[in-house]
Amino acid sequence: MYIEINDNELYYEVLGNPDGEVIFFIHGAPGLGDCRGDIKAFMELGDQYKLVFMDMRGSGRSGGNPPFTHEQWTADIEALRQELVGAPIKILGGSYGGFLTLEYAIRYPDSVTHVLLRDTAASSEFDRLSIDKALDSSIPGITEENMNRLFEGKVHSDEDLKELFTLIQPLYTVEYDEEAVKKRLDQIYYRHETHNYAFRYNKPGFDLIDQLSTIKVPTLVTVGRHDWVTPVVCSETIAEEVPHAKLVIFENSGHSPQLEENADYLELVRSFLKEHAVSSTHT
Repeated sequence: MYIEINDNELYYEVLGNPDGEVIFFIHGAPGLGDCRGDIKAFMELGDQYKLVFMDMRGSGRSGGNPPFTHEQWTADIEALRQELVGAPIKILGGSYGGFLTLEYAIRYPDSVTHVLLRDTAASSEFDRLSIDKALDSSIPGITEENMNRLFEGKVHSDEDLKELFTLIQPLYTVEYDEEAVKKRLDQIYYRHETHNYAFRYNKPGFDLIDQLSTIKVPTLVTVGRHDWVTPVVCSETIAEEVPHAKLVIFENSGHSPQLEENADYLELVRSFLKEHAVSSTHT
C-alpha cells in the first residue's frame, strides 16, 4: 500500500494479527534494502503481533524525494506510526535500519515501548574493521578502491552499486548459497543516490554513543558472531551503554541471524517481548 508521508509517497504493508500489539520493522541498506527481507524473516510473528513493514524514503518501492537524512527518515517513521497506530510501538531495525531505530528511540522516546536491534552499530567508528575484513577475505574483485567508494558514498550508478554489492555477498553469511543470492540480487531496487547520500553525508558524523543511556525501554541487542559489516564489538558497545539491555550473539550466523538461524531468532524475540511485557511503561 502507498501513503503520502511528509511530501513523499511511502510504500508499506500491514500484516499479521490485526488485534495484536504493533511491531514496526526498519530495513537496512538505504538504496539497496526494502521490507521484503523482513517480511520473509518475521512473518511468523504475525500469529501474535500486528506487523508493519515499510520501504524507507529513497529505497524499494517508496518515492525518492530528498532529503535522505536520519532526521527525515525517523520523522517518516513517526508520521506513519501516528497515521496507522497512534499508540507507542515496538520497533525492530537491522543494520542501517538499526541506526535509525536507535535514533528514533532517542528522538521519540514516548513513541516506543521496546527496542529490538539486529546486527547494527551506534557509530561509524568501526567502519575500518569492515573494510579490512573484506580486503582480507581474498574474494576476487574486492579492492581497496572499490570498498572505499562503497563506504564513502561515491558509487557511480545503479549498475555500479549492483556490481559492488554483488562482490561482497560471500561475506554476509556463514553458508553461502550462490544461486539464492543471485536470484535476490536480481530483484533488488538499486538506487545509488540514496546509498551515496547515506554513506557520504550521514555516516561520517553518525555517533549516538553518548545518547544511548537515554533509552529507558527494554532493549534487545542481537548480532551474528561472524558479522563482517557491523562486527560483534558494535553490539557489545550498544549493550554496555543502553541501561539493562540484553545482548545475544548468534554463533552460527553472519550479518543476518534472523534468516540464518530463523527459528532460534524468532523464539528469542517472542520470549524477550513476553518477559518484558509488564516492565514496559506503556500499554
